[in-house]
Amino acid sequence: MGGEGGPLSRSGLRGREDELGELEALVASVARTGSSGLALIQGEPGIGKTTLLAATISTAREAGYSVGIGKADELHRIVPLSSLAACVLHGDRPLLSADTFADLARNHDQRIWLVERLAGAIEDRAGGMPVLIGLDDVQWADPLSRFALQQLPARLRTSPVLWLLAGRREPAGPAEEIVAAADGSLPAVTVALGPLSGAAIAQLADDTLGTAADERVRDLLDGAGGNPFLAVEMLTALRDAEPSDDPVPRGLVVGVRGRLRSLQADTLRFLQMGAVLGRRFDFHDAAALCGRPAATLITSLDEAVGAGILDDDGDRLVFRHDLLRQAVYVDISPSARKALHREAARGLVAAGRPPVDAVPHILRGATPGDEEAVSLLRRAAEDVLPVTPGLAADLMTRALELVPSARPLRYAVGEQTILCLTRAGRNGEALATGDRLLAERPPLEEFGRLQAGLGGALWNMDRAGELRRRAEAALALAGAAPRITARLTALRTLALSRDHDLVAAREAGEAALRAAVQAGDRDAHTLALSGLGEIAQNAGENALALDRFAALSAVDSAFLPEEIVAHLHMDDFDAGARLLLRATEAGTTRQAMLLWAQGQHDLGLGRLDDADAAFATMERLENEVHAPVQQVNGRVIRSWIALLCGDRDAARLHLAAAREGLEAKPNPGNTAAVRFLEALHADADGDTGLAVDRIRQVEREGPFMRWRVLRDWTGHAIRMALSGADGELAGELAAQAAAHAGRNPAVPTARGVAAHALGLVRNDPTALERSVEVLDSGPRPLVRAAAAADLGRMFLAADRRRQAVTALTRARDTFTAAGARAAAARVQRDLEKTGAGGRRPANVQRPVQGWEALTASERKIARLVAQGHTNRSAADLLVVSPHTVNTHLTSVFRKLSVNSRVQLANLVTTLPED
Repeated sequence: MGGEGGPLSRSGLRGREDELGELEALVASVARTGSSGLALIQGEPGIGKTTLLAATISTAREAGYSVGIGKADELHRIVPLSSLAACVLHGDRPLLSADTFADLARNHDQRIWLVERLAGAIEDRAGGMPVLIGLDDVQWADPLSRFALQQLPARLRTSPVLWLLAGRREPAGPAEEIVAAADGSLPAVTVALGPLSGAAIAQLADDTLGTAADERVRDLLDGAGGNPFLAVEMLTALRDAEPSDDPVPRGLVVGVRGRLRSLQADTLRFLQMGAVLGRRFDFHDAAALCGRPAATLITSLDEAVGAGILDDDGDRLVFRHDLLRQAVYVDISPSARKALHREAARGLVAAGRPPVDAVPHILRGATPGDEEAVSLLRRAAEDVLPVTPGLAADLMTRALELVPSARPLRYAVGEQTILCLTRAGRNGEALATGDRLLAERPPLEEFGRLQAGLGGALWNMDRAGELRRRAEAALALAGAAPRITARLTALRTLALSRDHDLVAAREAGEAALRAAVQAGDRDAHTLALSGLGEIAQNAGENALALDRFAALSAVDSAFLPEEIVAHLHMDDFDAGARLLLRATEAGTTRQAMLLWAQGQHDLGLGRLDDADAAFATMERLENEVHAPVQQVNGRVIRSWIALLCGDRDAARLHLAAAREGLEAKPNPGNTAAVRFLEALHADADGDTGLAVDRIRQVEREGPFMRWRVLRDWTGHAIRMALSGADGELAGELAAQAAAHAGRNPAVPTARGVAAHALGLVRNDPTALERSVEVLDSGPRPLVRAAAAADLGRMFLAADRRRQAVTALTRARDTFTAAGARAAAARVQRDLEKTGAGGRRPANVQRPVQGWEALTASERKIARLVAQGHTNRSAADLLVVSPHTVNTHLTSVFRKLSVNSRVQLANLVTTLPED
């Protein structure tokens, strides 16, 4: 039916009773169950989506909902978060104050962090009442709002939040993306609005005309095609028209153009300028575009409002329906439209608006060679890059199209385009763009800048060899500015960190760092420190790596996760925990990498369930921002955890995912990690020959101790080598462990692993005893348990039963405390051979459903949520990320077959305390 606030809004639900009933049922369900829901109202323009949305919102308000409602706008569809802002800032009880929202906008540097803050605000409100968040015209939602709406419904599925969207049918549009992202995680309803029946249209006619429609009117209404908005516009025109025998034209022409013809010329021009600016526009902006003082257009504004074309909401003017705006807009000639959009862009910028506000007009009005438009696009791309890198990449791609090949500006624009494409994860496009520009034979300085700009894309694509060749080629040509030379030198260092000759790599890195400091270039500085940190870690020089990564995080706090992991390699878990807390509280921009550090921390301390959740969450976040950095290693570790816990099915699934990830990122580190995981699986299957072959393949990628993920697993590798009667391989591994310990004398784990390796190779219980003693002074219980188990087996083989019982019991209890049930069961079988089996550990296979299926961490979170905690408050208590709490809670709901926090609380209250 009619537009917002239209005269027939009350009767606009003629023929929509069934659809309204379906939506009202969802409103009642969310309030009753305490779990979320999503509804999408779809249909053509004017079909009644807004009216049905408004009726549903009215029902929700009567049911006690807190309501936030917004409307996306076609010409504001690129302004970050503009669509969702209205949902959280407006309404009877805004979810966020304007000041709080402005603070979020000032401080967020990444989409994931912003979404989490929004989720926290919505979750807090939903703790006291159900919440409805509605967005009309979702097909025009800006990219950041779309990203948030794809994440938030699933993130808040355990809270009473109803997401209500209305939009046009657009295949693979924003609405479909949002519904697809929520698929399976919460109830979702799609209400498709088709044409109204003839009976419903006749009722609209009766409502409008105040009398039964005669046959002539009903015949005219056939021209509306069942579209209630068009029908009402025709009926309104007919009702208000002077008596006449002339036939009434069909279609929207009657409702809109007929009225437009009766308007004063100034009013029509004013409406046209407003139509150029968008459905919602500022009176002063329209006056400026008319070239008139605002005061002289008051009469025109009054006439437009009186004619039912515009509404005035107190802040801005609004076309009563977008079809009305379109009817005005299409009467402007195409060439005039383009010129007006270009003029609108200039006017907005002159009025002090952010460049991104002018961009929609630039995109419609700019022509090749328009350097002013290019400048605005570049400024807008820079503004939105931190939160919507995909949009920034699109803007820069368009800017590059506007710059002719002959212009010097082209290479600066190209460099920025490459950066934005890389940040958006569109590395292939970045490389193709750079190569097209390089093929134009730019000047030497620009050649170096472009090659430096391509470094990030090449590194992300695991093309370290090509990165090195390109950097060296650009450096050999000379001619680049000192800061570009410094960047190229630093990029070469990063590439060399993957090389076998780490001594030469370190020398190059030191030179790169000096060049970066001398040039005063921050990017070169961070690249050089990053490369030097990677080189030190690959060389096993943990203290030096920590120095490098600490210096790196001091330059750029985004690299704090690297410093945390470096502390863990030094066995300094206390410092790692302090930095994790600091990074979590500060909201680091690299949430996925922080979860990698959290997972490594939990793994080292034997918190297997927490580590698995952290790595699972890390992968999800990396997928959300299309930046798969640590997914292969994450899956390798999760598969090993599953083997330790006795979940062979999960272990195989993770192995398959790791292999798939390796195909996409086949770098030496990933290859070594996956090959060793295959060795662990082969060993578990009893195929010793295959296990030894896979360890040999790891060695062919480089020394075993180079691979940071594997260093604590050296004992497993040596046992497999000895089982396969490959003493030479076992000796090589032990020698590497000894050298690694020599490089890290202050790290108990390094010294303990070396002693463990030596004891296995020499079959020397004294060395193994020393290993356990050294590892006792370190923080890693699983490494200590593995050494104690091997010591116990060696004592058992030597018939030293008392010592065997002591060592094996300790190993079993440590594995059991960590949740490593399969490992504990293996030690228990050895313990039983001593004749002092003692208590048997719990079943290797944890149940898949029910309270007993929950891990220790899941139980903690279930009880906290049952007590009324939000994800964020539970995360604060447990000192973990809210993302990790969400991962645990998802598992809790699945295992307990509950759909809401209310159901969870009811269940938990019936259970005894653990």
